Amino acid sequence: MGPHPAVAAIRLAVRRVLHDVLNHDCAQDRREPPLVLVACSGGADSMALASALAFEAPKLGVRAGGVTIDHGLQEGSDLRAAEVALRLRALRLDPVEAIAVDVGRVGGPEAAARDARYAALDAIAERHGASAVLLGHTRDDQAETVLLGLARGSGTRSLSGMAATSGRNGRYRRPFLDVDRQTARKACLIQSLPVWDDPHNADPAYTRSRLRHEGLPALEKALGKGVVEALARTAQLSRDDADALDAWAVDAEGTVLDDTGTLDVAALFALPPAVRRRVLRRAVIGAGSPAGSLFARHIEEVDRLITAWRGQGAINLPGRVGVRRQGGRLVIRQG
Repeated sequence: MGPHPAVAAIRLAVRRVLHDVLNHDCAQDRREPPLVLVACSGGADSMALASALAFEAPKLGVRAGGVTIDHGLQEGSDLRAAEVALRLRALRLDPVEAIAVDVGRVGGPEAAARDARYAALDAIAERHGASAVLLGHTRDDQAETVLLGLARGSGTRSLSGMAATSGRNGRYRRPFLDVDRQTARKACLIQSLPVWDDPHNADPAYTRSRLRHEGLPALEKALGKGVVEALARTAQLSRDDADALDAWAVDAEGTVLDDTGTLDVAALFALPPAVRRRVLRRAVIGAGSPAGSLFARHIEEVDRLITAWRGQGAINLPGRVGVRRQGGRLVIRQG
């Protein structure tokens, strides 16, 4: 008799990613077995992921370890992180680390915590030479990300949600983007895995929490079941479109950019709007504007220097980057 369907589903998702990691390492001609880390908060999604990694990795000759991040945002978070580390060691993962981080204030609490978390994960992956870090984002998380992007009016790239593979050299892998949250929780229940439910996930002070507990249920009540699956499909379709447009923008960049770093207005105007705005965004980021602080409205203002020129002055963007039209050229400079 095989494992419960929920357990089988999470193991299959992890097995596919581990095969991909092995193939990538073979292509890189690495001599030692790859190390794959799981980032685990102690919640159902990441505990299910940790258990699946612990089960599948030895069968494929992959070394498996774990890391938990203590954001220091709740009383007793250090003790909780130590407890999660013990659970990971009980699954026979090695190495296992609990890392404390300082969460700043830039971009709001959720963004600041995310930035601190990824910085710590990058550091530990580099220190141990890990080939990949597994993240427990589920199909439900993907649906929430798409809705948040839609609400912000951020365009196709934002609607594409989270990538199955991201980060430097494809470091971050998300095996569960086709697995729903309930399946992960059920897998934990079947395996008697202890689970910690983060109270922040139910705190209405956080946008994602409100969306999870109020927004998505309201959509499902109004539109019927299947909203989460449809949003996840939208993410993949949007990602395919965004990837194609980004590639087009990279090619187009060479036709509008001169040796001095200025852009030809006439050549920009001839491009399709979706491609032109991507070229502008790349140029502005290249000049020093932080990508995380650059929104669609900023690029729209720059675009109007090309499509609705009325002699307007320079546009000031995040990162002290200024954009002005000078004759038939667009000049983008920091400071």
